[in-house]
Amino acid sequence: MKKGLLLLVACALPCAAHAQPTEPLWEFGMGATGLRIPDYRGSDQNRYYLLPIPYFVYRGDKVRVDRQGPRAKVFESPRLELDFSALITPPVDSSKNHAREGMPDLDPTVELGPQINFIVARDLVKDWRFDLRLPVRAVVATDIKHSRGAGYTVFPHAYYSGHPELFGARWNAGLTTGLLFGSRDYHAYFYSVAPQFATPQRSAYEAPGGYSGAVVSGSLGRRFGKLWAGAFVRYDNLRGAAFEPSPLVRQSNSVIAGVAFAWVFAESAERVAGREF
Repeated sequence: MKKGLLLLVACALPCAAHAQPTEPLWEFGMGATGLRIPDYRGSDQNRYYLLPIPYFVYRGDKVRVDRQGPRAKVFESPRLELDFSALITPPVDSSKNHAREGMPDLDPTVELGPQINFIVARDLVKDWRFDLRLPVRAVVATDIKHSRGAGYTVFPHAYYSGHPELFGARWNAGLTTGLLFGSRDYHAYFYSVAPQFATPQRSAYEAPGGYSGAVVSGSLGRRFGKLWAGAFVRYDNLRGAAFEPSPLVRQSNSVIAGVAFAWVFAESAERVAGREF
């Protein structure tokens, strides 16, 4: 389970500091994070973790790992970008979740697919941008030994990244807000209850596809010499979601939050432009 959480943290935490005219091609470090995360969106049970995490930034021309997570650029123009992005969710031990007790555990899911970015506005000198983004990701549930398809997601959202004057332009901030949609298979993986797992307190349920809730997330990160510090929070509102009637949905909102620190002890001698894609 910890492996899945580490992957989630690596994708969720902001990973870049204030942009400079040139920056190392790659940076590597180690640190720790404190994390609060629900068992799944709509669960009324949360877990708290203190975990070691890797700090890794790579600023390649076609592949990047930074505050937006891992991405591979396919196409770029002044207003339009096409890249591939990934997202990972942690596993769930059903024996520790009251709503899912007696049901199969949930494996970590890996979401991967293309993302179209329409650049509404940006300033390369001040290093900020505002985009409208549309990722479409196929979902695979896997415990490494076995895997299965779990549908797909679509997440149209607005994205801002920059260095607000509110924080003295020293902190890098990211803000995302949008609406999530999921296929029938995706919702079924998390929220369906097969007849053999129905109980007097948990009725059988077949989740449909469609609207999956509203999402707002934010992050802050800053380098202090070799020390990096960051924090993030994500809020999901599930009111009106297609699967809201599921007996596994115990509350209409979910919050993920975390803080992290890392010591950067290695970086490349090769320097590249600090502009993100």
